[in-house]
Amino acid sequence: QVQLVASGGGLVQAGGSLRLSCAASGLTFSSYVMGWFRRAPGKEREFVARVDWSGGNTYYATSVKGRFTISRDNAKNTVYLQMNSLKPEDTAVYSCAAGRSYSSSNYDYWGQGTQVTVSS
Repeated sequence: QVQLVASGGGLVQAGGSLRLSCAASGLTFSSYVMGWFRRAPGKEREFVARVDWSGGNTYYATSVKGRFTISRDNAKNTVYLQMNSLKPEDTAVYSCAAGRSYSSSNYDYWGQGTQVTVSS
């Protein structure tokens, strides 16, 4: 079955950096658009970033643009989220997802998430 396993979360001070990874298995990774989402306590899930099948096109939420970078390595079936200049409001559980369409908000598979906590 399809598995998306996110890792790399942790506790970091404001202004710091973290790199999240999401390892995929059970699917043809290069056939899927990959996205990162986050859910803060008491809030709904929020889109963070997505990358197309080859890694050549990316799109970011306004709140993270210029600070976060999404990338993928199809040889390793892994998508990454480099997070710089972190802010306390970035605190959330971050999850990756796989979908067929770059323009769609619908994703077929979801991972379990990794906690990111940014202290002020």
